[in-house]
Amino acid sequence: MPVFQGFAEGKVHLTPIPAQFFTELLPEIDHLGELKVTLYAIWRLDHMEGRFRYLRRQDFLDDRRFIEGLTRHVAEAEATLDDALERAVGRGILLRAVLVLEGSEEAYYFLNSPMGRAAVEAIRAGKWRPVEQPQAEVHLDMERPNIFRLYETHIGPLTPMIAEALQDAEQLYPADWIEDAMRIAVENNVRSWRYIEVILRSWKEKGRDEQDRGDTEKDRRRYIEGEYADFIEH
Repeated sequence: MPVFQGFAEGKVHLTPIPAQFFTELLPEIDHLGELKVTLYAIWRLDHMEGRFRYLRRQDFLDDRRFIEGLTRHVAEAEATLDDALERAVGRGILLRAVLVLEGSEEAYYFLNSPMGRAAVEAIRAGKWRPVEQPQAEVHLDMERPNIFRLYETHIGPLTPMIAEALQDAEQLYPADWIEDAMRIAVENNVRSWRYIEVILRSWKEKGRDEQDRGDTEKDRRRYIEGEYADFIEH
């Protein structure tokens, strides 16, 4: 069994889990598959965009590492997943809505949250249907570019728009600039790509000297005042 090396140091992105999960659900869940499906859904939905966030059965199946952790027998993968999903739905953790699209039925799974309940009600009332839109590829074993890992670790969840912006930034700025701009954002507690982008653009337009690499109070003040102030929430 691989030994976990410990959580990373410093401020890292956290996946929000409602306190009710620990007080009401954790004591009651007695099936490992149900627990894994629940935690995976919470994590995966946190990386998505849009008002209504959902997962399809195939989304679970497409994550090879998740499925391998759910069952060691590939032939039983679908049956094991279906059982775990059924348990999560039966307990009320996930909500399931079935739609007929292009002549075939497909199930959509939502977290049983206010937005999830609103989505299911909208589907049942015929007021909402899923629209195919690009989503950031999220898999437990996916090898991501270093810039993606940096962003997720220090700034926040990776969304399709952010992923595209990061890829563009890699073509425009040196890697160490991007890392240093993220560091400045973290030090000033401004976890926003727009803020980071303004720093990078300023360096590119006005030049960058060694003082930008400093760590003095004066240096930090430069990035919370003046042209950067509009990007900071007070």
